[in-house]
Amino acid sequence: MADIARDDDIIELALPPRFGIGELVASRSVIRNDGTYRGRDIGDLLVNRGDIGFVRSVGTFLQQFYIYEVEFAETGHRVGMRAKELCTLDHLPEEVLAQLGDRAAQLHSLR
Repeated sequence: MADIARDDDIIELALPPRFGIGELVASRSVIRNDGTYRGRDIGDLLVNRGDIGFVRSVGTFLQQFYIYEVEFAETGHRVGMRAKELCTLDHLPEEVLAQLGDRAAQLHSLR
């Protein structure tokens, strides 16, 4: 177990999950298969930055991090992601919605 590299010292489990089940989210990162996604080669692209999906379940990893199972409808992929790789589309601040203009209505229609 000594060879497991933890990429930060924050214990996310000390706080409630950042995203809830059913919440609409967008990917902040490109996600490639690290070998845990069956049926695809290591390194295959699973999620592009900006892809939209929704949280299906919330689990934990290493007794430190929340892992959000996100389903991306366009590709059909269900991918485990960390909070830092996601942003909510359901609870955007009013100033962000104002900047989005007509696109905010499009986001609402995705529900």
